[in-house]
Amino acid sequence: MSATAELSRRSLLAASGALGTFSLGFHVPALAQNVPAAMSPEINAWVVVKPDDSVVIRIARSEMGQGSLTGLAQLVAEELECDWAKVTTEYPTPGQNLARNRVWGNFSTGGSRGIRESQDYVRKGGAAARQMLIQAAANGWRVPASACRAEASVITHGPTGRTTTYGAVAEAASRLPAPADVALKDPKDWKIAGKPLPRLDTAEKLNGKQIYGTDLSLPGMLNAAIRDCPVFGGKVRSFDAAAVENMPGVRRVVQVGETAVAVVADTWWRAKTALDALPVTWDEGPNAHLSSASIAEMLRAGLDAPEAVVGNSAGDARAAIAGAAKRVEAVYAYPFQNHATMETMNATARWTPERCEVWTPTQNGEAALAATSEAAGLPASRCEVYKLHLGGGFGRRGAVHDWVRQAVAIARQIPGTPVKLIWSREEDMLHGRYHPVTQCKLVGGLDEQGKLIGLHMRISGQSIVAGIFPENIRDGRDPAVFQGLNPGGAEAAFGYTIPNLLIDHAMRNPPVPPGFWRGVNLNQNAIYVECFMDELAQAAGKDPLEFRRALMADHPRHLAVLNAVAERVGWSTPPREGVHRGLCQTMGFGSYVAACAEVSVSDDGTLTIHRIVAATDPGHAVNPQQIEAQVEGSFVYGLSAALHGECTIANGRVEQENFDSYPVLRMDEMPAVETIILPSGGFWGGVGEPTIAVAAPAVLNAIYAATGKRVRSLPLRHHDLRRT
Repeated sequence: MSATAELSRRSLLAASGALGTFSLGFHVPALAQNVPAAMSPEINAWVVVKPDDSVVIRIARSEMGQGSLTGLAQLVAEELECDWAKVTTEYPTPGQNLARNRVWGNFSTGGSRGIRESQDYVRKGGAAARQMLIQAAANGWRVPASACRAEASVITHGPTGRTTTYGAVAEAASRLPAPADVALKDPKDWKIAGKPLPRLDTAEKLNGKQIYGTDLSLPGMLNAAIRDCPVFGGKVRSFDAAAVENMPGVRRVVQVGETAVAVVADTWWRAKTALDALPVTWDEGPNAHLSSASIAEMLRAGLDAPEAVVGNSAGDARAAIAGAAKRVEAVYAYPFQNHATMETMNATARWTPERCEVWTPTQNGEAALAATSEAAGLPASRCEVYKLHLGGGFGRRGAVHDWVRQAVAIARQIPGTPVKLIWSREEDMLHGRYHPVTQCKLVGGLDEQGKLIGLHMRISGQSIVAGIFPENIRDGRDPAVFQGLNPGGAEAAFGYTIPNLLIDHAMRNPPVPPGFWRGVNLNQNAIYVECFMDELAQAAGKDPLEFRRALMADHPRHLAVLNAVAERVGWSTPPREGVHRGLCQTMGFGSYVAACAEVSVSDDGTLTIHRIVAATDPGHAVNPQQIEAQVEGSFVYGLSAALHGECTIANGRVEQENFDSYPVLRMDEMPAVETIILPSGGFWGGVGEPTIAVAAPAVLNAIYAATGKRVRSLPLRHHDLRRT
């Protein structure tokens, strides 16, 4: 792909691997075009070594609190054999990536893929740079490179003991060709990777040096506040700009596309104040009467619809259930939820007829560049996106960059002036890309001995892929719907062997835009399967752990994490008086996870979650400290959703507009979390998302143990948990 290539949004999104993996033939040309001279000497695309031996490692993935920046730097530094104390990082831009034939590969950060899908080529980047530095030193000494070794940024010639530093030979190394083949270390030999090193971004976050998109300031910058039609599918009918044009600080009132109006002012608060006073008339369109009730009815119809797409099957589930000694049935439901990132959507754009630049927090710099190019009316080669750390992403800042398009559209009406667009919290709540709404009907058949002989799981509900990448729907099938339910594979394998099984999906897409919400469809699928497993165990008169174990002989990695949790929590011994336990397990995003929650429920129905023990097998553990932090953080997110998270629809719009009506987990609601890391090797799994999915089912199963009540819909705040 040349630097002058003109790319459509779709082609660049496809290139960036928004839905799948990206295979990069490793090649890192030294001193390629578009590298600032101040950054020389560049050893290769991943590594810059300065004369003082400091090392800059370039990170293509986004840092949004999950620690990818540090973990990826550890992998490069491990192979580079550099002094970790002298490592810093920087983001390359998607424009540079395009100009250099996508040398950095995939910029997309989502699906817990940041480390697991780039670990191979970033490690090779570090190894190649190490070989080039050693070769440069050997050339200077006129000795074979094989007689030299590197450690902590120092190169030593073995026979003579002579030494030099990376900084001293970096210039010469930068002129060498990249080696054709590089060998990677066995993880058992890691000294930097695999260790619980402190994060590289902590200090600047604590001392205030870290700049987020909301903080950004550029010379001559103006600020914009925006209001989109609150009804999904609605448009602007008219607005009275004259009513606010003379308010303090106001510079412009502009329409943005067909659906939104923005006010541009010298400060954001003045822009927002004027926007609140702006008279706007909306054409609410065809969805003005849409409601949660009408959507729920649409989904209920899908539970028994004759047409459905199969995701996993074995034997004849319907016949087995019909002939079973005992039949168990339940219907579960999962609501819309907002990402509710602490930092709302924002971008700063500067547009001229010749070039457009955008500064924004994004999970996918290439997708942001594609959105910029399309909104700017310029080829991608004449646009650039500068990525900033994210104040939360959770999937919202990944596949869809509506706020970037808006910022560019506003800046295009004020050429040459940087304009920073910040969404208000209300705008962010009303115009999210929501966790998809689904219902699920499960029917199981048990034989006379209480063995599960048949299971039919019918999901009725929304498809994220149909809403964002409809061209990827094949024969009516959205593969993402079946996360955690597939018969096998690295992404999400079903952890039970059931002789007669049918898992299918009746697609029902209401006009509420879906999005990839942290944990995606594994969240509700784990609830549906794992809570129903407890229901089946109860109907069979069996212990929930033993009931699962009987179905998991063919799934040793699933079983290993479940057993680890059961052992740590002491499942075979009763908990203290008043405390009750719930188990669950699943597999997703390449990793195997399990959890056990300990809860109590008071006489008045007050729930206390005392403790969650969680086990994770990610294959390899790049930074155990970060894994523990991610597991703990995932429970904050997962329990927020379980206890509080719900977006309801009335008159075509979301009813929850701020944290007063869309609460998140409070500190006093957070349980103690014990993390068990079981890296079994041989594969690379994710850690940011899998354990979200086991938070809710573990707690729901514990609630049943405490109260005798089955909770089959969320959030929990709607349920009376007083004992039956």
